[in-house]
Amino acid sequence: MSDIINLADKLSLFDETWTPKIIAELNGQQVKLAKLKGDLTWHTHEDEDELFLILEGSLLIQIKNESGEIEDVHLEKGDIYIVKRGVEHNPVAKDGASVLLFEPANTKHTGHLMIDRTVTDQEFI
Repeated sequence: MSDIINLADKLSLFDETWTPKIIAELNGQQVKLAKLKGDLTWHTHEDEDELFLILEGSLLIQIKNESGEIEDVHLEKGDIYIVKRGVEHNPVAKDGASVLLFEPANTKHTGHLMIDRTVTDQEFI
């Protein structure tokens, strides 16, 4: 018998922004919740794809294309977007957002970039 995970209940357990919380693991992947406000930073995950599901609010993901130009991906509640491995991106939640992330367990929060917001030891809730 499997445990049921209620996303609203899990989101109510924290208020910090840009601090993903692990809520489940499967097949070497982690399911995470995060609350976002403002922008994170430009970064890349060289070996991992990263799935964003917007649960509340809206999110802009700035993407640098192959020619170095910035493309904006606008996401609203219920939208899913996958940032492909190796793509430089910057998530921006001007008015705030809650998101579900699905990514390999070894994915580093801000790739190889270390900034004040980088979370190196993500909490399981």
